Amino acid sequence: MLLVVALVFLLGAGAVIGGYAAVKYLPDLMARRRLDRRLRDVAGPKDVEPGESSVVMKASDGAVDRLVAGTKAGSWLRKLIEQSGCRTTSGAMAAITVLAVIGAALVANALTRPWFLPPVAALLAGAGPFLFLINRRTARMRRFEEQFPEALDLISRALRAGHAFQGALGMVGEEVQAPVGPEFKKTFDQQNFGLPLREALNEMTERVPILDVRFFVTAVLIQRETGGNLSEILDNLSHVVRERFKIRRQIRVHTAHGRFTAFVLLSLPAALALALSFITPELMQLLFEERMGQTMLIAAMVMQAIGFVWIRQIIKIEV
Repeated sequence: MLLVVALVFLLGAGAVIGGYAAVKYLPDLMARRRLDRRLRDVAGPKDVEPGESSVVMKASDGAVDRLVAGTKAGSWLRKLIEQSGCRTTSGAMAAITVLAVIGAALVANALTRPWFLPPVAALLAGAGPFLFLINRRTARMRRFEEQFPEALDLISRALRAGHAFQGALGMVGEEVQAPVGPEFKKTFDQQNFGLPLREALNEMTERVPILDVRFFVTAVLIQRETGGNLSEILDNLSHVVRERFKIRRQIRVHTAHGRFTAFVLLSLPAALALALSFITPELMQLLFEERMGQTMLIAAMVMQAIGFVWIRQIIKIEV
């Protein structure tokens, strides 16, 4: 009974102290994190040379992040994280990758006998976080392309109403949804804090590597040097982007058969192997125990990957 009372007292005291600490220190902590995030956004993902680091990185990143960012791969990973829109760091991704590789190798070694399965499992687990970031970046860039004509129309209308171009950028950052709004907001904040407009726009082309954004930046910079009707130029660019989307959707309709074929050819051998494992497990066991069977499995996986990439390249049509 005394132990229960002591436990209840400790839990109550911990809850009271924790609540007081949260009320007193949490707002300042959240404010500092918001400030660090805004400083990082304004500074932009610069390519960090080995042995160097930016002021923002020193202020907001940990030792692991600085160590990873001091390499070429770390600079690429940092840019990939920002383009994907994920709220994480390069050091966290490196730690997750190392843990996933070690865990997958140990689990595969404990559950399977073939010598080649642990390295394959480790390779797939190590590629998983990067494939996730690449998939998030691709989806984010697609959403940006779909919302970009709306941003161009908003800038064009703001210019016709008499607003300055910088003010139009701020309007897009406030009124358009993510991911277009935050990217234009970063550009507006950068030039508002003293960065020249040309460099701020070039930073946006690095954060958003889309051809339409390069056309937009080029048109704006040429217009500022030579003059012209920028609102009409943006209207034409918006029309071109929308027409490209129409053609792209038509191409997806015509290549649907090829994409479905690639999916079936990739999934059919795995589904057949799983079904045979339940129907005749002794025959499937030979593939994993005999040297010839292991060689056939490796060759099958390699040919499946080559065939999938080949079909994807055939049905991939740039517009």
